[in-house]
Amino acid sequence: MKASVTLRDGVCFEGRTDSGHTLVMDGAPEQGGQNNGPRPMEMLLLGLGGCTAFDVVTILRRGRQQVSDCQVEISAQRAPEDPKVFTEITLHYRLFGTVLSSKRVAKAIELSAKKYCSASIMLGKTAIIRHDFEIIERGTS
Repeated sequence: MKASVTLRDGVCFEGRTDSGHTLVMDGAPEQGGQNNGPRPMEMLLLGLGGCTAFDVVTILRRGRQQVSDCQVEISAQRAPEDPKVFTEITLHYRLFGTVLSSKRVAKAIELSAKKYCSASIMLGKTAIIRHDFEIIERGTS
């Protein structure tokens, strides 16, 4: 896996992935940015959310659970001094579907957190990561 980051302007950077996708990252205006994209640390949280959502949905579907939607809300706290690593992260999963098993959802989240989600396992080296979820009954169409 490879990626590259190139300075565009000020503290605005373009990231390019090995799979051919590009995105813009920028700093906050008070740090010389123009708010043209997410901050790099926000991208880490998005990566975590995407990684675990992928796992949870895949695990549930393999278990024949009827998942129609999955949303993950992420909140995080950072250390007050450099390096301002994440110290606490909370992932709140909102799963939509038909007759989803609470037990299976909890197990899918646990498997993602402890076995499959590389982002979660890496970030867990510096941060306390908490997980909770809610199930919302909704059709799969």
